[in-house]
Amino acid sequence: MTKTKEMLESRKTQHREFVQSVITRMNTNSFQIKGMMVTILAAFLAIYASNKNILFIVIPIPIVTLFWLFDAYYIQLERKFRGIYKDICDLTPEKDIKTKMVFEMNPKLYTSGQYNYWNVLFKSSVTPFYLIINITLVICYFILKT
Repeated sequence: MTKTKEMLESRKTQHREFVQSVITRMNTNSFQIKGMMVTILAAFLAIYASNKNILFIVIPIPIVTLFWLFDAYYIQLERKFRGIYKDICDLTPEKDIKTKMVFEMNPKLYTSGQYNYWNVLFKSSVTPFYLIINITLVICYFILKT
């Protein structure tokens, strides 16, 4: 191999490592958001258990929804960087490649299909977790209200 090919291959390897570290960070953020949401929800339910004020069953519903939106955002970013990773590893068909330069990391190029925010928001791995919690809170509210 020539010196320039070795340098190009070294740069591509570094680029893959950079993108992989961003993917890992987005995944960690998503996991931490779920953990924070569960902690906050548990705090509201503990307060309800101590004073029986039904308001503490209702307040977490918009909070859970907000965490759902944040989680979907981080999962969307993770998907976009996975798209970049596929492009730089030559796993994408030639006509669909969006990331062409070494060290290019522009997630704004990935907008349609699986990278769309609404597709991620209602994705099967995200929706049930938050939807079940919100539905359970609504059911508990109506049961405890009567």
